[in-house]
Amino acid sequence: MRAIWKGAVSFGLVSIAVKLYSATEEKDIRFHQVHREDGGRIRYKRTCSICGEEVSYDDIAKGYDIGGGEMVILTDEDFADLPLSTSHAIDVLEFVPADQVDPILYNKAYFMEPEGAATKPYVLLRDALSDADRVAIVKVALRQREQLATLRVREGVLLLNTMLWPDEIRKPDFNFLDEDIEVRPPELAMAGSLIDSMAGEFDPTDYTDDYREALQEVIDAKVEGREVVQPEEVEEAPAAAVDLMAALRASVERARAARGEEGGAPTPISSARSAKKAQPEKKAPAKKAAPAKKAAEKGEPAKKAAAKKTAAKKASPKKAATRKSA
Repeated sequence: MRAIWKGAVSFGLVSIAVKLYSATEEKDIRFHQVHREDGGRIRYKRTCSICGEEVSYDDIAKGYDIGGGEMVILTDEDFADLPLSTSHAIDVLEFVPADQVDPILYNKAYFMEPEGAATKPYVLLRDALSDADRVAIVKVALRQREQLATLRVREGVLLLNTMLWPDEIRKPDFNFLDEDIEVRPPELAMAGSLIDSMAGEFDPTDYTDDYREALQEVIDAKVEGREVVQPEEVEEAPAAAVDLMAALRASVERARAARGEEGGAPTPISSARSAKKAQPEKKAPAKKAAPAKKAAEKGEPAKKAAAKKTAAKKASPKKAATRKSA
């Protein structure tokens, strides 16, 4: 991994030199726009909408549209005077319970590595956060933008999660929120039973990106010049339930069947888990049989040794009979 940022975490009078690394990566298959006839890449020129001339990066500035066709152009000097915190500091503002941070606020995650002699204070902060069961609320300047973030512990490493600002979260404005919709107690109880019957422990490896895998298979087949194998048909979403209680009851039976009880079909995730468990384990390579002792080690040819073994087998019944008569 390549560090994208270097700086220091500061809380109280303690400063910890750290590096940041992107903790996630997108696995989407990316395409280029190409000419259908010859596969040539499509290029776009940066042109001015007024004079029509092509513009180089050095002549491109940032403009803010204030409406009515008017644009305010900002220069580097305008940005330099902004009250942006230092680009090399992560300032801890406070420590809060983790469950008070709504997951909708989380944006992007970064691993944090101690640098130089900062390992001990880094481990100290990590262990203190774990013992307190809290996360640190911090401010950090990344890519010339001040961001709110949290510091928490994951698998022995401090993780920085950048966050959206509260005014960046939209308010849900839907008509049904103003309607008086009554849910009957039996329906609520049946829905609770469905939740209980489908409860489990979250394991992200149980889930796969089926679309990406199928798309990669199409690409591989094209490269190798073989026929593309059509993927299995995707199960259509069920129609809206007319009888809610009947649909809930059938769903409970289906979920229970997925757990080994009779009377229904397994759910998609339970099928995936069963297939995962059913995968054959890799067999260990068979051990080679120990080579037989060569008769040559005893100073006799191999044929004589075999003849002696045959004679010994024929003589053994006679010995047994002699012992029995005695």
